[in-house]
Amino acid sequence: MTQTPDLQDPQYYFNRELSWLAFNYRVLAEGMDERTPLLERLKFLAIFSSNLDEFFMVRVAVLKQQLEANVSKLPPDGRTPALQLQEISEALRPLLKQQEQVFELSLKSELVQQGIHLTHYVDLNQEERHYLHRFFKDHIFPVLTPLAVDPSHPFPYISNLSLNLAVVVRDPETDEELFARVKVPKILPRFVSLPAEICRPKGDPHWVWSGVPLEQVIAHNLEALFPGMIIQECHPFRVTRNADLSVEEDEADDLLLAIEQELRKRRVGKSAVRLEIHASTPQAIRERLMGDLGLAEIDVYDIDGLLGLKDLFFFLSLPCPHLKDTPWSPVVPVFLKRVKEIVDGDEDGEIQQEGSDIFTLIRNGDILVHHPYHSFAASVQQFITQAAHDPDVLTIKMTLYRTSGDSPIINALISAAENGKQVAVLVELKARFDEENNITWARKLEQAGVHVVYGLVGLKTHTKTMLVVRQEGKNLRRYVHIGTGNYNPKTAKLYTDLGLLSCREALGDDLTNLFNYLTGYSRQTAYRKLLVAPVNMRERMIEMINREAEHCRNGRTGRIVAKMNALVDAPVIRSLYQAAQAGVKIDLIVRGICCLRPGLPGISENIRVISVVGRFLEHSRIYYFHNDGQEEVYIGSADWMGRNLSRRVEAIVPIEDPAIMQELQEILGILLADNRHAWELQPDGSYLQRRPQANEQAHSAQDIFMAQASHHALNGEI
Repeated sequence: MTQTPDLQDPQYYFNRELSWLAFNYRVLAEGMDERTPLLERLKFLAIFSSNLDEFFMVRVAVLKQQLEANVSKLPPDGRTPALQLQEISEALRPLLKQQEQVFELSLKSELVQQGIHLTHYVDLNQEERHYLHRFFKDHIFPVLTPLAVDPSHPFPYISNLSLNLAVVVRDPETDEELFARVKVPKILPRFVSLPAEICRPKGDPHWVWSGVPLEQVIAHNLEALFPGMIIQECHPFRVTRNADLSVEEDEADDLLLAIEQELRKRRVGKSAVRLEIHASTPQAIRERLMGDLGLAEIDVYDIDGLLGLKDLFFFLSLPCPHLKDTPWSPVVPVFLKRVKEIVDGDEDGEIQQEGSDIFTLIRNGDILVHHPYHSFAASVQQFITQAAHDPDVLTIKMTLYRTSGDSPIINALISAAENGKQVAVLVELKARFDEENNITWARKLEQAGVHVVYGLVGLKTHTKTMLVVRQEGKNLRRYVHIGTGNYNPKTAKLYTDLGLLSCREALGDDLTNLFNYLTGYSRQTAYRKLLVAPVNMRERMIEMINREAEHCRNGRTGRIVAKMNALVDAPVIRSLYQAAQAGVKIDLIVRGICCLRPGLPGISENIRVISVVGRFLEHSRIYYFHNDGQEEVYIGSADWMGRNLSRRVEAIVPIEDPAIMQELQEILGILLADNRHAWELQPDGSYLQRRPQANEQAHSAQDIFMAQASHHALNGEI
């Protein structure tokens, strides 16, 4: 008799943090891939570094807190906080070495071939040094503040993510060695440009730019900061601190003020979690920094080249279109081109008379928009803008998790309130690293008369939903937008997301109940169509997974295809394992963290996991269930993570329009067939990058979606 495997055994789960590092390696790999345009390769190196900053500020910081608190509860993979910190350190160091080598030994040389010269200060000629000396005196020296460290000057506070110079000087009168810290100011550009007339190579028609890292300019002009002293040595270092917010919501009478206080604490300082130093730094300085920052050897990362490579984003600003991705402008689907638009600059907000309004189009049938292939401005943003100015619209309600600093959506909501409409907005103050921005806009909305609420105690409101109530004759009609991405016009050009525009009565009823839950004292537990977390989403998802398994046990076909950002939730993973054992064929498209282990005999050989990492950040969530031919497809804001299913307010909507269901299945199929940007997860946790086989054409899902959108718009097919 075959023994039933214990699906709670840690061997069946990958560690969340190590899986995230594997994702970030896939980002780095885009920067190492010679098929990627040169400046885009620098961009991916910058993203890799920026991702790591956030990883240390949040995830590593949490593990350190758990270690200090002797937390005994272990994740599904069974690793203690100490073991996780050790394995993170061991896994990350080779990746940093790869990043360093590809930049210093490969990309910098390729940049030179393209007329872009990032030069080390020691390689400059006399004229270039003379120019930078004057530049230092005029533009850098006035904003520098050297800080001595001695018995009368305690070790200064080192701000989060700051680049610094550890300087050792000798007093010629006493022959005493002294230590000081100089902060490289963030208000100045990281790379100091040299004028073409002194640095352009003679006879080089391809020269574009020459420059030097700011910290090297400072380091070679330190005499101005320490007159009368002898500069002994200078070494760059960079500090990362815990930046997670800790707000006791039950104790906070005013959540907005509590968040503001925590933001000040974040700036003023929490404990250091990482020290990056140049590999040439002497042991004595290394140990001094570690001691003053309260860090151990495991927290120190040696870098041979430049520190803080997230500043490589700068190079995307250079005028070199041939070294970048072909520009993409989101298309306006044909049916949306007929929508009336608000006249720019028209003070009274009148609407043009030609064409149909967006409400008429929605009444004709549900609309699916796919960003950034479809224009966010011409669809979702236009929906909000028309609602703000339409005299028949009575009420607008929406959730705001993240939005841009100059958001036209915020301006539309303010206009709606000024036009006498009832406007209610739930602003999520705890959207990590967007808290300050959200506070600013929350206050502006309140000043305009918008009803602003800040969510539910203990829950983040992550759902992407909007409800518009419109008077049509003697009746009220509710229009909805339910999406997978934030109401952010800027990220809508960079993230792949989906949105449904509909006036289905059941969805309007559900969103009415959901907003009452968010803004009032409703304890709504039943919804007609929506899956809502933390109310019923995990339960319904597991029911649908189990239903596929039951179909297989009864001799029918079982099939699941799911696309998400991360798969972490242990109960969902166990259900997927059980379904796979019953014979369900499961394809998972998981961009980032995946704790499920595919391909294990008797456990998960029917499960395949791929990750797509390309020019756009894959952010949409799609869930497909075959259901014995009665197919069901859902889109929404939630991943299969414990935080999404238990600690966030999320909404996932079923798709009922057959054409839209077919379109979503085609999107999943194109992603599954990607052999250009897709990686396949192996049973041991490694990812193998898919490559076109001999005589096989490369298929990039994102390129296909761009080509399809352009073709359909050009030929009037959408």
